Amino acid sequence: MKRRLPLGIQDFAKIREGGYCYVDKTARIHDLLTGSGSQFFLSRPRRFGKSLLCSTLGVIFEGKRELFSGLAIDSLDWEWKKRPVIRFDLNPGDYVRGINELFATINMALDLCAEKYGVPCEGETISAQFTRLIYKLWEKFGEKVVVVIDEYDKPLLSTIDHKELHETMRSALKGFYSVLKSSDAYLEFVFLTGVTKFAQVSVFSDLNHLTDLSLDPPYSDLCGITQEELEQDFAPEIDEIIQNGTRDRERYLAELKRFYNGYRFSRKPVTVYNPFGLLNHFDKGGDFLPYWFETGTPAFLIKLIEKQNIDIVNLGKLTVRYDDFRKYDGENMEAVPVLYQSGYLTIAGYNEERNIFSLDYPNEEVRGSFAESLIEKYLRVPGQNLHAFIVRFSNAIYDGDVDGILNNRYVEECGNIT
Repeated sequence: MKRRLPLGIQDFAKIREGGYCYVDKTARIHDLLTGSGSQFFLSRPRRFGKSLLCSTLGVIFEGKRELFSGLAIDSLDWEWKKRPVIRFDLNPGDYVRGINELFATINMALDLCAEKYGVPCEGETISAQFTRLIYKLWEKFGEKVVVVIDEYDKPLLSTIDHKELHETMRSALKGFYSVLKSSDAYLEFVFLTGVTKFAQVSVFSDLNHLTDLSLDPPYSDLCGITQEELEQDFAPEIDEIIQNGTRDRERYLAELKRFYNGYRFSRKPVTVYNPFGLLNHFDKGGDFLPYWFETGTPAFLIKLIEKQNIDIVNLGKLTVRYDDFRKYDGENMEAVPVLYQSGYLTIAGYNEERNIFSLDYPNEEVRGSFAESLIEKYLRVPGQNLHAFIVRFSNAIYDGDVDGILNNRYVEECGNIT
């Protein structure tokens, strides 16, 4: 019988109650909950399990121990006390429609939370409502409040090409998120996720108390699937594909690793698979297709590459300093670290003496697909010849044949540039 894979399901309770496969991250979550600090930020690419992590945290703090039966945290030292939880997911909003879309999205989350716990949600601004909701929950239940915010930066990334609206969004969010610092006395735990970290003069200037886990080695595999987890938790899917195909186990696992693994998020040389691509691969019976990439490349990212004249031939040979990962601002956004945070590049190595990271494509899915999208835009290879050109171009990047690329050798082989 084919197992149920949680495709597109980001709700922990639904996964557990529905009998879906779940890769147990609760031991690592327990380390986070029982370690130093209580307010955290984590940056990861889209479709990488951030929302499921947020959902899992919420369920833990709601004290629903029955949903964790058989998982690591159930046997660890944890007080299953029920606490009030405020959850925001800013991903659904269509923010280019205007600032009212942001207000509507946040107001709905505040109202639903207030209704769930039977407390008033009052105030003239979203910041005032947020402050009052935290206080009222603490007052009613006598327990400090947990706040989990998923995709905190979606309104900013969505409006990056609309300068005036972007500034308005940033100002509103800066005030809203500052509540987390001013209400610290009433907060038990805070967790924010997003793709980028808009720092310094932006929304995080008032959140300098947050512990950034994004490059922290102990949590490099908090999202994503390790090689060990792949072979252990998806053994039935792996065995079925091998039995129905012509590849032996060693060759198949090597192909999986080459196509979907390779994401690295710290100095620690631990790589993980993108969950979205892996789950779709198993669900489709083992087809090696760019499932993650096909969910869409942000338009602002392509524009950044164009605006900053990034060398698309040598994207896999870039280096950045540690501090470069934290430089995000609407007016001064650097394309290279954003390519990393968005999942199109990943850490390939680390020079401890110079504190410099080298970047490269994480895997074959991204290398081939991203090259195709850039080539189609910049080199304008005829559509009927594009596939043949991509194969040659991608192999050239992999082999380091820069001269052949720059001399248009691969374009000439596949047809003239339009």
